[in-house]
Amino acid sequence: MKETIFVKPGKVEIGNVEKPKLQKADDVILHIIRACVCGSDLWAYRGLEDKPANSENSGHEALGIVEEVGDDITTVKPGDFVIAPFTHGCGHCAACRAGYEGSCQTHQDNFSAGCQAEYVRYQHAEWSLIKVPGQPEDYSDGMLNSLLSLADVMATGYHAARVANVKTGDTVAVVGDGAVGLCGVIAAQMRGAKRIIAMSRHEDRQKLAREFGATDIVPERGDEAVKKVMAITNGAGADAVLECVGTELSTDTALKIARPGAIIGRVGLPHTPKTDLTTPFYQNTAVAGGPASVTTYDKQVLLKAVLDGEIHPGKVFTKRFSLDNIDEAYQAMAKREAIKSLVVID
Repeated sequence: MKETIFVKPGKVEIGNVEKPKLQKADDVILHIIRACVCGSDLWAYRGLEDKPANSENSGHEALGIVEEVGDDITTVKPGDFVIAPFTHGCGHCAACRAGYEGSCQTHQDNFSAGCQAEYVRYQHAEWSLIKVPGQPEDYSDGMLNSLLSLADVMATGYHAARVANVKTGDTVAVVGDGAVGLCGVIAAQMRGAKRIIAMSRHEDRQKLAREFGATDIVPERGDEAVKKVMAITNGAGADAVLECVGTELSTDTALKIARPGAIIGRVGLPHTPKTDLTTPFYQNTAVAGGPASVTTYDKQVLLKAVLDGEIHPGKVFTKRFSLDNIDEAYQAMAKREAIKSLVVID
């Protein structure tokens, strides 16, 4: 079968590998129909983090059809149409019961990889997979894209809003205008924010942020961005901040624009060598977040919201590619020619 291989920084390509097989009783083999490139995949692609040459790709978002199931699987069967969350919680440990399966205490191998391929072995599938009613052909292209977003970015944006305790009437600042940040705008609106400040300097992303519910756009960065947000909030700062990038600059900005007592929902994969917590201490600022609770949010709120047409997160996919053109999909995101690259496999 075809699978994406990380060759070296700046290059991925398709390799022919053996189709995966069931290895454990709670495995499921998925035939992938749609996948995509995540912003976190770009860290290694841009050479900003170490990854072995010629290794399995880090792609971790997918829609698929169940091909085979292990002996312990009772929740799905061959032929089912499913969303494959990138987190593989057990559903019964203390973390999962609290709604934090991204930190599942039972499964050490808790994250997906290798989903930019024709098939994938999905581990710990009994609780974590999300069954979608019907079959792919029952849905429009746009709806399929929105369903795909529920494997990661929409749930991750929602996680930022949840852990930041966004509530009705809040002023929320969203740091980052990638797919996760844009989905964070959707999540803030879903949770009742009255004012949503999207920090974006790219016209296409600003436009989509507005469509998703942003009331204000801040294109500046660094200290100028902080001044702008403080001016918008009459010097108070935001009631909640969604940090959706993970860099030192984005983290510093998030800390500086939060009002005293605010919570920063941090879901950008951290690439910060150190963070001085002295200022947030004196500001009573809380910092929360981590890997998203994808299965919990999909089951409780997000799948229904998509199926009912209340939200349209699939609009973050602004370019599409075949699996054979996977390097072009990475390049489009690395060059900011696409907000998020869709990979149509079958």
